[in-house]
Amino acid sequence: MHPFSPLQPARVSLRWKIAALAATTACLVVAAVGVLVHVWTAKDIRSRAEAQAFNSVYSAVDTYRRTGTLSDGAELDPAGLPVTLRHPADGLRHTAYDGRVNGNVGPSVWAAQRVAGPGSPVLAIQVNMSTELHDLRRLDASMAVASLVALAAAVPLAVYGAGLLGRRLQRVSETARRISAGDLDARTGPTKGRDEVAGIAATVDLMADSLGRRLRTERQFTADVAHELRTPVGGLLATADLLPPGETEDLLRARVRDLRGLVEDLLEISRLDAGAEQPVRARVPLDAVVSEAVARTGLDTEVTVTTCDEAVQTVETDPRRLERIVSNLLVNAHRHGNTPVRVTVEDRKVVVRDHGPGFPPDLLRHGPRRFHTGAAERGSGHGLGLTIALGQARLLGAELRLDNAPDGGAVATLRLPNRPPALQNCYEAERTPMHGG
Repeated sequence: MHPFSPLQPARVSLRWKIAALAATTACLVVAAVGVLVHVWTAKDIRSRAEAQAFNSVYSAVDTYRRTGTLSDGAELDPAGLPVTLRHPADGLRHTAYDGRVNGNVGPSVWAAQRVAGPGSPVLAIQVNMSTELHDLRRLDASMAVASLVALAAAVPLAVYGAGLLGRRLQRVSETARRISAGDLDARTGPTKGRDEVAGIAATVDLMADSLGRRLRTERQFTADVAHELRTPVGGLLATADLLPPGETEDLLRARVRDLRGLVEDLLEISRLDAGAEQPVRARVPLDAVVSEAVARTGLDTEVTVTTCDEAVQTVETDPRRLERIVSNLLVNAHRHGNTPVRVTVEDRKVVVRDHGPGFPPDLLRHGPRRFHTGAAERGSGHGLGLTIALGQARLLGAELRLDNAPDGGAVATLRLPNRPPALQNCYEAERTPMHGG
């Protein structure tokens, strides 16, 4: 992760989100269809039972009036007849639902009609629906099993389809991350289909092309300006040597030296941007390189070095670039912070700390930016020192992290790569102030 990028929250895979959505949708559809089928079938069973009972009463009453016998299972004033049918209107047939269950009988539908005028017996027929309702329960069970089978088949298909979509989106996301990390040549490339994902991929590639052209134009402009300024600045410095000694000559020489330093910094940044720099690695003692860098700055700095009794801690790196990083961090600490400024060397880690106002929040979020010092209270400067230090650290494969100490002050931590086996019998050397000579 980039040292200045915020921590990303844990993410749930899009594949499982889509699979869960598909499963939920399938469950809702199955439930809705099951309820509708159950309700419609139950209503149809009751309607057919009512029609059968109604027609049977009509036929049984007609037979009873003609022959005086009961047919089709008809009864006169049966004990189980619902209360609502015990006093039907004369000559009219009525039906009622009876939800009682007695063994294998019930629920059922009753139909009733008086056989003659007022006071005559009530002829009733009961149509048992237990068989049909048992079939309805079997239908419900069959639909539940079929729904589970369909769901078991649909979820893997949804996971597979979501996986294809997720991989395409992951490819686009990975390209965007590479571009944000500085790889301007990263591209998603052609993608299958003509859907929204393909549109996003094409848009990201177009954005990368545009961003790459703009950055290359900016870098080329910076390099051209630095090269063009190098010659006149050298001429100014030579001209200053011809001035008579005095305050004016000293002031002009100091300003020209500052201008030359700025030009050299711009040239260095342009070379780092163009990838023209290559480290020259060698095995060197880390504490000696850091001590030399501190001495070259000519700034009062306290140095703490962790050494070992049996061996000297060495690292494989480019000592010139390592000195450049440490020097820039020290100059930044003295320019924008307060004393004491301390450098701690431990194992393969170099920590530079001051006791000033600390790094601005914007710098900690986005990293150093050219010609931007972050805050007025951090003093003057061109904002190139930390930019160069970060570029050189990347070139060495090292990690440069910028933080603020809990008790105040800025902390820059340089961690070199390829950690060797830990050495034993280590102790902390005395903290001594070093001065540039």
